[in-house]
Amino acid sequence: MADPRGFLTYRDRELPADRPVPVRLMDWREVHEYRAGNPGDQQLLGRQATRCMDCGIPFCHNGCPLGNLIPEWNDLVRRGQWEDAIERLHATNNFPEFTGRICPAPCESSCVLGINQPPVTIKSVEVAIIDEAFARGLVAPQVPQRLTGSTVAVVGSGPAGLAAAQQLTRVGHTVAVYERDDAIGGLLRYGVPDFKLEKHHIDRRIAQMEAEGTRFRPGVEVGRDITWQQLRARFDAVVVATGATVPRELSLPGRELDGIHVAMEFLHQANTAAAGVEVPGQITATGKHVVIIGGGDTGSDCLGTALRQQAASVTSLAIGRRPPAVRPAGQPWPMDPVVFEVSSSHEEGGERDFLASTVAFLGDDGGHVRQLRLATTQYLPDGRRVPESGTERDIPADLILIAMGFTGPETEALAEQTDVKTTPRGLIARSEGFATAVPGVFVAGDAGRGQSLIVWAIAEGRAVAAAVDTYLSGGSELPAPVTAATVALRP
Repeated sequence: MADPRGFLTYRDRELPADRPVPVRLMDWREVHEYRAGNPGDQQLLGRQATRCMDCGIPFCHNGCPLGNLIPEWNDLVRRGQWEDAIERLHATNNFPEFTGRICPAPCESSCVLGINQPPVTIKSVEVAIIDEAFARGLVAPQVPQRLTGSTVAVVGSGPAGLAAAQQLTRVGHTVAVYERDDAIGGLLRYGVPDFKLEKHHIDRRIAQMEAEGTRFRPGVEVGRDITWQQLRARFDAVVVATGATVPRELSLPGRELDGIHVAMEFLHQANTAAAGVEVPGQITATGKHVVIIGGGDTGSDCLGTALRQQAASVTSLAIGRRPPAVRPAGQPWPMDPVVFEVSSSHEEGGERDFLASTVAFLGDDGGHVRQLRLATTQYLPDGRRVPESGTERDIPADLILIAMGFTGPETEALAEQTDVKTTPRGLIARSEGFATAVPGVFVAGDAGRGQSLIVWAIAEGRAVAAAVDTYLSGGSELPAPVTAATVALRP
């Protein structure tokens, strides 16, 4: 069992040191730096793992849709049993090196210790386990003992698609993953900057999956290079895991001006260039006054990227009020509260402006954006947020990035070529068991749930694999941590 006095012995919340800001702005390497095999880092993580109370009812399980066995691997880290720790971590999570780096850790909001102390640093312990495991050679391919003879196509190679593919391959189905980009990884590769997730983490997982038998088909766009009907005819089952890639737009006067882009266009090009690939006509922030509309994770990624490209200035805008620094009374534990967060990118520079409503884009005679007109946000009695008249002001803007999230998946080709239905929100309609209206076609991740967290994508990928295995084999022993109807514990 856990140390019963551990949370009393070690009260402080400690994290491994980040690289210094002036140094990390000079390259694209990861900000957070846990050094596998380093005794000092191991001891620090051991102290944090010792703070875990091994609660009678571990609410961190509920905060994590994967149902990660957090108290178990915390205690194993405390004891220095890294091989056992990675076994328990991999029991519920295919890719802890991804979640440990880019998941916002709703498990920590649910930590029982967080009622009256800073919660355990669950996320940093998780990433330390997988980094130690790779360094010690503890991550090996799990080749199926037999093949079932059934074939599955997975469309999309983000976290949901990769999780589904790995689970289905390991039970003996022959799986091919289709990706329209030139490399596997989806938004993990081209949406998340290297300073949050270096791409060698993706590459070594792809190598493991290829050794297990999963086949990858990058550079193939289903619906154009091969139709959805042809794909369904070739395979016994199809998993749609294309993500929610349609950006939320901001249709205001001046939107047609040059220099205004959706965030993912900017990030995709930046990540491609960081990989050493030339991007003709690349959108860059170098020497420009950059304005980012949207205060979420994507906006933070744009901020860190613009700073590394040596922007003249960067301003991040949020339409709402600045969240409180501590958990609001109306969002009690174990809910995942909305609080003021400072990401690694925010630590590096730039300005943050709250209650900022965009009114119009202003340009020069050449048709390029030069200013952004803002007004203070006013809250109406019905909850709507509108610009307050008389508070308008203009700020310089040579490059504007719209980072307001995503509305749903791209469904035109799928809807035209199959009988798959969509919901009023524009998502792909599915049953609680992830099945669409077309027999043998399933949907997982943001394409069916809507824009969400990486941990939800992996959970749905694991669950849809169980549903597909049942469809093909009549039953399944694969775990299904969530259903399509499971909701997050949010306020």
